[in-house]
Amino acid sequence: MRGRSGRGRGGPGLLGTVARTAVIAGTASAVSGRVGAAQQSAAQQQQQAAAAQEQLRQMQLQAQIDAQVDARMAGAPAAPAATPGRPSVDDLHAQLTKLGELRQAGLLTDAEFAEQKARLLA
Repeated sequence: MRGRSGRGRGGPGLLGTVARTAVIAGTASAVSGRVGAAQQSAAQQQQQAAAAQEQLRQMQLQAQIDAQVDARMAGAPAAPAATPGRPSVDDLHAQLTKLGELRQAGLLTDAEFAEQKARLLA
């Protein structure tokens, strides 16, 4: 007959198995939550980037439309779409501020920012 000095079996008992299962389940739940949060954050950043690019495109389109309207109001032939009219100081400030925000968000490179800034100031 065996002595009672150790465990009766070679493996962990019922309580040890339950404890190990609880730890594994808790770890899996925590990892799953972090992965889900990271995926949601990445999707939100992509949506913000797309919205910022669309807003920049809309600003450029509006500048082109304003230039055409100004040219027609002055009685001159319609200007090509690539030459926007002279924006007001407030419009210029708002556009430069938006360009700065896009560059800080990483949506524009420094070269693209400089190009757009030069176009606005020209």
